Amino acid sequence: MEALIPVINKLQDVFNTVGADIIQLPQIAVVGTQSSGKSSVLESLVGRDVLPRGTGIVTRRPLILQLVNVDPEDRRKTGEENGIDGEEWGKFLHTKNKIYPDFDEIRQEIETETERISGNNKGISDEPIHLKVFSPHVVNLTLVDLPGITKVPVGDQPKDIELQIRELILKYISNPNCIILAVTAANTDMATSEALKVAREVDPDGRRTLAVVTKLDLMDAGTDAMDVLMGRVIPVKLGLIGVVNRSQLDINNKKSVADAIRDEHAFLQKKYPSLANRNGTKYLARTLNRLLMHHIRDCLPELKTRINVLAAQYQSLLGSYGEPVEDQSSTLLQLITKFATEYCNTIEGTAKYIETAELCGGARICYIFHETFGRTLESVDPLGGLTTIDVLTAIRNATGPRPALFVPEVSFELLVKRQVKRLEEPSLRCVELVHEEMQRIIQHCSNYSTQELLRFPKLHDAIVEVVTSLLRKRLPVTNEMVHNLVAIELAYINTKHPDFADACGLMNNNIEEQRRNRMRELPTAVPRDKAGGGVQGDQDGGTGNWRGMLKKGEDGLPDERAKAQALMPAHSPQKGYAVNLLDVPVPVARKLSAREQRDCEVIERLIKSYFLIVRKNIQDSVPKAVMHFLVNHVKDSLQSELVGQLYKSGLLDDLLTESEDMAQRRNEAADMLKALQKASQVIAEIRETHLW
Repeated sequence: MEALIPVINKLQDVFNTVGADIIQLPQIAVVGTQSSGKSSVLESLVGRDVLPRGTGIVTRRPLILQLVNVDPEDRRKTGEENGIDGEEWGKFLHTKNKIYPDFDEIRQEIETETERISGNNKGISDEPIHLKVFSPHVVNLTLVDLPGITKVPVGDQPKDIELQIRELILKYISNPNCIILAVTAANTDMATSEALKVAREVDPDGRRTLAVVTKLDLMDAGTDAMDVLMGRVIPVKLGLIGVVNRSQLDINNKKSVADAIRDEHAFLQKKYPSLANRNGTKYLARTLNRLLMHHIRDCLPELKTRINVLAAQYQSLLGSYGEPVEDQSSTLLQLITKFATEYCNTIEGTAKYIETAELCGGARICYIFHETFGRTLESVDPLGGLTTIDVLTAIRNATGPRPALFVPEVSFELLVKRQVKRLEEPSLRCVELVHEEMQRIIQHCSNYSTQELLRFPKLHDAIVEVVTSLLRKRLPVTNEMVHNLVAIELAYINTKHPDFADACGLMNNNIEEQRRNRMRELPTAVPRDKAGGGVQGDQDGGTGNWRGMLKKGEDGLPDERAKAQALMPAHSPQKGYAVNLLDVPVPVARKLSAREQRDCEVIERLIKSYFLIVRKNIQDSVPKAVMHFLVNHVKDSLQSELVGQLYKSGLLDDLLTESEDMAQRRNEAADMLKALQKASQVIAEIRETHLW
């Protein structure tokens, strides 16, 4: 099982090569307040002075520290290849293969790299520094040194430095594969430990938290940490381990870590003899190694699944980027054909990528025809904008100077054409909506169906321009046809239309029924023969065609004539005054006579009947015209139009120029896929060697 940690280190190396943090590998994050002794604990585990020192915030970027135990053979081989004599060395990810045998140089490089990203104003950055230390004196571990928790900004630090550090710490310790090493100084109250507090936020059960109590030698006289180390103050599931750090004076005097560990052991034997074998730096290293091994073993199954899923995703992503272009002519023709096919399939509803959030393509065109356009036509009132006075005026204008016995046909045609003309605007709007949807299909195909076009932005723009131009050319043709459909209806008012004739017959019967009802309501003093004579005259005047619905006007009863005379102005001709014959009477709202009321009612019914017939025709013929002149024409000619406009030898190089970042994204995806496949092989090796 000891070999599991090198395996994780190998996985870390794999993903470090592509600079990716997509896999949360098992590691140990060190958390604590400033000057709690975090860096000293890490240096004790490394066995060398490797971390920057100073007052205030020193760790300003996460340091991912991999400790690799090397055997003599590996040490000899590496020394021969790189010309180094020492048995310990370090390597940074950002300096590639450069080897650092001098640990002072390693410390200086950490400081330089920190300032390069974070600046020199004590600010922090979440971009990690990767350091790998090879030594025969270390156990295999992966540790993350994080900035110390602080409360008050000092110097040039940003005002929200506390929040920044907290978010950075939570980013690492929220990883369920991370063991939290909570560091607290023994000369502070454990109940107020910020490290344990933040650890409990993400690990309330304490399943992956180990507490380290530092500075045991700096406690007040007469006190000790016995209760704390026994877990009586703050119980921690994974345990509490006490250590003794080097003081600043020891560091200034160049006291080695090895000497410090010997002094630590002597202190524990003297001060805590019963707990000495379960505390100290060496015990901490062995404990961390054991915890990390078991943690890795528990995480590997999920890790394997995650790697396989990501490998499949990156394989698909790499496929979408396509291979570098070799045969330009073939590639261009394939892309044009694929786009044209996808465009047509989107209209037909057989596209590979179907929208689920909204209607698209042919489905939206169908909705425009039968819902939007259909409902708009149905909402058009057959008599909208037409008043009774308009109808009466049209009837009177059509009779000329002679009083009419019948309602003139001209008035009906004039008024019904005016109403039919109102159907043209929604019909043209239907064409516009379909044209807009055909334009939207271009973007749909670009986004979902033909991702290869994203590789070639100039080709994409050229295809959009060609299709847009084709749609633009078909728009006036389609509008003209729709305009003609309405003009055709206006050109000839077919009063012999079967549906219109049936409506006229039905209205004739209704009027005849109303006449009979009025006859029944006549006073008994009125002679039936006179009344019958009037009826006979009506019957003689209207048989065989739609004029039969019209009634002869009444001359008016004597009482009505008397009332009309009483309403005449005093300066009327009857009184001897002159009248200006140029004054034209303006129609005003008034009570219509029985005949006028009847004539207007008949005309309105005829207009409504004929309008409904025309509306039905328009509702049926406009979608057919749009499909033939716009939709189907574009579908049938799109392929040939694209080939004719774009498939030219002089345009190949320009159209098939990849976007600037496409090659880089393809290489990154290929590298990541290679890393994931290699990681999968590493995990497979674990299974084969029964380490899992």
